[in-house]
Amino acid sequence: MFGFRKTKNRLRKGGQGLFVKTKNLTPEDVAEARRYIVKFWPRLTRSHPKDDDSLLGLPEPYLVPAFEEGHEFDFNELYYWDSYFMVQSLMDDDHRKLVTGILEDLLSLFKQFKVIPNASRTYLTGRSQPPFLTSFIFDVYQAYDLDEKWLHSRIAIAKEEYETVWMGTTKPNARQVYRTLSRYFDINYINDLAEAESGWDLTPRFNRKALNYLPVDLNALLYKYESDFAKAARLAGNTREAVRWEHTAKLRSITMNELMWDESRGMYYDYDYVKKKRSGVSSLASFYPMWAGMVTDKQAKKMVNALRRFEQKGGLSTTDSLPLGQFVVGSVPTQWAYPNGWAPLHFLVVRGLQRYGYHQDAARIAGKWLKTNLDWFNEHGVFIEKYNVVSPEKPPNKGVYPSQTGFGWTNSVFEVFCREFIDSPGSAIITP
Repeated sequence: MFGFRKTKNRLRKGGQGLFVKTKNLTPEDVAEARRYIVKFWPRLTRSHPKDDDSLLGLPEPYLVPAFEEGHEFDFNELYYWDSYFMVQSLMDDDHRKLVTGILEDLLSLFKQFKVIPNASRTYLTGRSQPPFLTSFIFDVYQAYDLDEKWLHSRIAIAKEEYETVWMGTTKPNARQVYRTLSRYFDINYINDLAEAESGWDLTPRFNRKALNYLPVDLNALLYKYESDFAKAARLAGNTREAVRWEHTAKLRSITMNELMWDESRGMYYDYDYVKKKRSGVSSLASFYPMWAGMVTDKQAKKMVNALRRFEQKGGLSTTDSLPLGQFVVGSVPTQWAYPNGWAPLHFLVVRGLQRYGYHQDAARIAGKWLKTNLDWFNEHGVFIEKYNVVSPEKPPNKGVYPSQTGFGWTNSVFEVFCREFIDSPGSAIITP
């Protein structure tokens, strides 16, 4: 039907070569889906310059995660980490004002509330979301060849966010709680709301006790902040400051390796600092350190071997499959778990693999994810927020809120992967 070209890619498994056949999509196969995505961005674009009831005013137009005509569960607010992934395919001249404006909206929220809220609603200011601010700043800086004055003024705000929010030790930001590492938090000290700050709402990773855990993904993101601060300092010619930030990042990686790295499994695990033990749930959060450039080549090799825990017919499952299935205590739906796969996690894993030179593995996983997205689009005419990667023809497991269609980060990651692995596959090489 699609005119696939059959190829073979190596899937590393325990040091042995296991070959699996994959099918490469052609530009013609994805053309209709990509046209749909281009036409969908205006439906996700909002302009709301003044406060209106609970919806906060923002100076520039922004993107909302999803839109479905007549759906009672409607998005009209900007979300922190969703925004980072949605702009990945839009960093071109045509979307420059939108992309830079979204970044300015995030910065303006911090200036006003001393936190970038979960989303631009008054009732969501008690927590944040996974911190991608320095990555957003550097991506925009590089995409549009902006000057260093622009960079350093924005990095200064990111430093304030880092110190105030993520390294805070008391309410309203009691996140740094154990050996300089941080946790997800909510001003109400409620575990489920702290888990919502992770963006993984809900997941078996924290066993409904998110306040007790030092998460792998959060601390890898903070390592990325510290590395980005060092990079910005070197651009400014401030070697002393750069060395200080590099030292801070190094100490974080040493502590994370001590508490979170499991040598026998070749993966990182969230750490319960109350019980002084690692979580038993294997998840794709383990690959954030690879994306951040924190791991050694030896660790990277082990992590690539560990991908078999997650790799399914349709891509990567968010967690591995536990013998009794994965449930959160109290039977709350866990959409950030097996058998579901999510676009931002595929993006980060693929980038991490590329960073350490595992380009075949990155291409294979991206190809599976593209086909899962495309097959659903061809069958149903929409993209959705998550997919069942174990049985891609079936709906994903439901979450605590209704499933969403026309999902921004799914659209964006699909387009990015099309450009890299279909339009010009030879260009899909990322260097450290």
